[in-house]
Amino acid sequence: MIHVIASLQIKEQHLAEFIGIFKANVPNVLQEKGCVEYVPTIDVPTDLPPQERHRNAVTIVEKWETLDDLLAHLKAPHMLTYGEKVKDMVEKKSLKILTPA
Repeated sequence: MIHVIASLQIKEQHLAEFIGIFKANVPNVLQEKGCVEYVPTIDVPTDLPPQERHRNAVTIVEKWETLDDLLAHLKAPHMLTYGEKVKDMVEKKSLKILTPA
């Protein structure tokens, strides 16, 4: 099992639009071979001291059966289309690819 945490910093004026475009693509991703979970999330305000909140951050939580499935996902036509639609909305991104310990 491969777990992915993708963190995206979205330009403030584009946050709602980005989330709409992302959510429209989720059904396509969930139909891909090996996709177990694919969920966009945003920060929840809490009083927990270690929490780092980012106002315009979207964190994508993903689970894939194999690394090959994840790599195929990145090349899927609907992902290339999605990437073109949002490329000017994203200021910064980071990616963590993990496996259970």
